[in-house]
Amino acid sequence: MPRKTATTKRAGAGGAAAKKTARPRKQRVVAAPAEISAWQIAALAAESKKAENVRILDLQGLTSFTDYLVLCTASNPRQVQAIADEVELQLKNNGERPKSVEGYKNAEWVLLDYGDYVVNVFSQHARTYYDLDRLWQDAAEVVRPAGA
Repeated sequence: MPRKTATTKRAGAGGAAAKKTARPRKQRVVAAPAEISAWQIAALAAESKKAENVRILDLQGLTSFTDYLVLCTASNPRQVQAIADEVELQLKNNGERPKSVEGYKNAEWVLLDYGDYVVNVFSQHARTYYDLDRLWQDAAEVVRPAGA
């Protein structure tokens, strides 16, 4: 069934209806905690392997399956795997082990599930196709200090 759009009549428009345009939502931003957390270690590990467009989304209060979502992009399948390997290694050194790892062999979208946070390493094509940035647009983006 087609989705109905709200319309309003404009004075002097001869009864023609004009569609309402949605205003872009303001992105909420939260600061990262002073002490480094595991999801911040994951983001730093991804950046150390030249991951692009690294974002951390705070999903607390929006979903029950995780608190933080780490998103990043790699330019080729080898880099996707290298980023996933580095994230796993750095978090293992911090005493964290993933509950689940999905997509490593295909290297289009590797998902590392640590329970309280989920790390997603995308190829450029997969990041555009699945568009989790848009899906979780209501989530606040965590901004890390410049030195972190």
